Amino acid sequence: MEENRNDNATEPSGEGAPGEGGQGEGLLTDVARAIGSTLGKAAGALGGADEPQAAEAPKRRRQEKVGLVTSDKMTKTVVVRVERLVRHPKYKRYIRRRAKFMAHNELEARTGDTVRIVETRPLSARKRWRVVEIIQKAR
Repeated sequence: MEENRNDNATEPSGEGAPGEGGQGEGLLTDVARAIGSTLGKAAGALGGADEPQAAEAPKRRRQEKVGLVTSDKMTKTVVVRVERLVRHPKYKRYIRRRAKFMAHNELEARTGDTVRIVETRPLSARKRWRVVEIIQKAR
């Protein structure tokens, strides 16, 4: 029995279907190891670590908006009103559109200040912006 067993899985023996017995799985395992070692060598040649690391997606530029602080009644949170002009599709006149954003406030912005806010990860149920600069203090 020992003479009939083939431990070298790189040579196909033709016995049984792949997946039956140990032969088909051994071949797949060896192929996976070969691919993994090739990836590791390529990463080493490029100056990477020995183990392949997860590829990071390119960082997207964060959206910025400038608006007026309308409320600072919450702790470390302000409501910022951002206005934009939109051209009416039929009448071709410009309409002022407003949007309110909840922003994290570490800079102690007060009501009436003009601030710059930037997109960030969700900080609470409605807060996804952060105050990065106070452009003009309230008079």
